[in-house]
Amino acid sequence: MNDTPARKPTALVIDDEVQLRRLLRVCLEANGYRVVDAAAGQEGIVAAAQSRPDVVILDLGLPDMTGVQVLQRLREWSRVPVVVLSVRDREEDKIAALDAGADDYVTKPFGTGELLARLRVAQRHAQPGPEPGVFRAGALEVDLTARVVRLKGREVKLTATEYSLLRLFVQHAGKVLTHRQILREVWGPRALEQTHYLRVYIAHLREKLETTPAEPRLIVTESGVGYRLMEEP
Repeated sequence: MNDTPARKPTALVIDDEVQLRRLLRVCLEANGYRVVDAAAGQEGIVAAAQSRPDVVILDLGLPDMTGVQVLQRLREWSRVPVVVLSVRDREEDKIAALDAGADDYVTKPFGTGELLARLRVAQRHAQPGPEPGVFRAGALEVDLTARVVRLKGREVKLTATEYSLLRLFVQHAGKVLTHRQILREVWGPRALEQTHYLRVYIAHLREKLETTPAEPRLIVTESGVGYRLMEEP
């Protein structure tokens, strides 16, 4: 019998608000995390290198550099999942953070339950194993090996582009994908401004996969930012 206690995941909080750092420490430690914190960007980068956290919670407004700059520095050497937690709710800020390498974006004020759920999703996809053969979400089943899509057990015919788009969502299920990320992966770097392509094909997928296309629960819109494939619609 192995009595060795399970290793606690480490969360690094980079935020210049003392009260928020205290709140997050209490919340995270109560939910099984070991917490390291930093009040500035450079301090956070050093802490990330020393503590090798399992997840980072990052504010965008730091005293010495922007959160996006911290992200860019981290992404030079680390793939640690980063969830941005910021009072800034403008679309441009969300897009900049996600394009710089953030895994998710939560605005203040926030619910601790939602934040913990976002952290779990980010960690789950941080170290992906071999691509799963079959992805399931509700009535949807995507067999990536056979390239077959089924809804309620019945095969759904998709065009090559529709399938490429759905496969990208499956590979990043639960994560926000920005318009530019999707366009680059599916249509190539020359199509980064062709957002009408995306709207048309998202509509096609919803018509084929959603129970009520006008009220999507599977492929949801992150307003002004992009889309997310829900793992549990």
